[in-house]
Amino acid sequence: MQDIARIPAPGSRIAVVGSGIAGLASAWLLAQRYHVTLFESGSYFGGHSNTVDVTLEGKTHPVDTGFLVHNDLTYPNLIALFELLGVPVHQSDMSFGVSIDRPDIEWAGTNLACVFAQKSNLIRPAFLSMLRDILRFNRAAESYLKEVQQCPMTLGELLSRYNYGKPMQDWYLLPMAAAIWSSSVKDILGFPAQTFLKFCLNHRLLQIEGRPQWRTVLGGSREYVKAMLPKIQVTRLNCAVRGVKRDPSLAQGGVEITSSAGGETFDGVVMACHAPTSCAVLDLQEDERAVLGGIRYQPNTAVLHTDASLLPRRRKVWSAWNYMSEGSAQQDGIARPVAVSYLINKLQPLPFKTPVVVTLNSFKAPDPEAVIAHFDYDHPVMDTKLIEAQRQLPSIQGQRRTWFCGAWCGYGFHEDGLRSAIAVANDFGVPIPWGRDLYGN
Repeated sequence: MQDIARIPAPGSRIAVVGSGIAGLASAWLLAQRYHVTLFESGSYFGGHSNTVDVTLEGKTHPVDTGFLVHNDLTYPNLIALFELLGVPVHQSDMSFGVSIDRPDIEWAGTNLACVFAQKSNLIRPAFLSMLRDILRFNRAAESYLKEVQQCPMTLGELLSRYNYGKPMQDWYLLPMAAAIWSSSVKDILGFPAQTFLKFCLNHRLLQIEGRPQWRTVLGGSREYVKAMLPKIQVTRLNCAVRGVKRDPSLAQGGVEITSSAGGETFDGVVMACHAPTSCAVLDLQEDERAVLGGIRYQPNTAVLHTDASLLPRRRKVWSAWNYMSEGSAQQDGIARPVAVSYLINKLQPLPFKTPVVVTLNSFKAPDPEAVIAHFDYDHPVMDTKLIEAQRQLPSIQGQRRTWFCGAWCGYGFHEDGLRSAIAVANDFGVPIPWGRDLYGN
């Protein structure tokens, strides 16, 4: 647990490094009682909340390129934040489609017509076996969870143990999981089965009825970022932190930060950047290295474009999320980052007829004339080392006037980043405007 005597007194100077949802929320919450400086190395605040203006068909409209949607079941704190900020939201579509070149397989889970959009699937034994395996997995998920809680194993080991066929793995489960976590198939196979099953059951991904309603932010996710920034005392863009040194012997000003703005002292620091960045800039101690050193991130290149050739070949299969692959998930590029095309027209209320697409890690280049912008996003890899880091985090949290937060503290999503900021605020004794962490209630 944190050293209570080292919690800075109200009014002290606190640095927050990183302005994704975890850093932004930490700074916004702590600013109620502290003088906060928010450091952002990039050219905009918000991290994966990155909205850009797109002009097509004579109209200009905001389009999200990173964080896109949330739901009314597993994002309760984010919903409370948006309501408090007065940020408007709109219903969204979270359909999922699969498009594989070799063999020629396309289908989507929207309805039966989309499942069999490729007519030959009606008489394809492998495809029908996939559907049977999907139903078997969904029925058994809760019993599997009880089993892996007693006997931990990876998702790959679970699938092998219960003899799930390659069609179900390659054409459904692995594509779905890889798209959700923006990870390679290899990393998904190494995913702790317990974490995977808990996530799927909590999000009701393994059932037909009772799925949560997904929503998107009207005007783009930058709207909530713009609403939070004015409450933070000092915000610095293009200001990379190069070093963080802690002196536990000092009663005040025990954190020295070197950044693009020069050298400054603070009474505490919240590291809300990616774990490898924290390791690179901190005067890292052995206990901190033991927690943070094994956390990996998957780099993903995102292209915003209008090239429909990076969507499924059959228009009926076009979904909000489209897994795109040249071949078998486990044979063709198992360690390669997942290729997925998000059809933004289905996710957000755009005024365009032209398909607006964000594609991660495409295995073929889009038409250069159709490219609007490129972005680089990193996502935490949910492996056994990360789960162990989550378990060990309380042992270093608040020590040496330093706190850590980020989406890596949970499942890797926006709600997880916000919850990690709430945990930091709780350590400081700062009130949560909506009362408490609402997740799981």
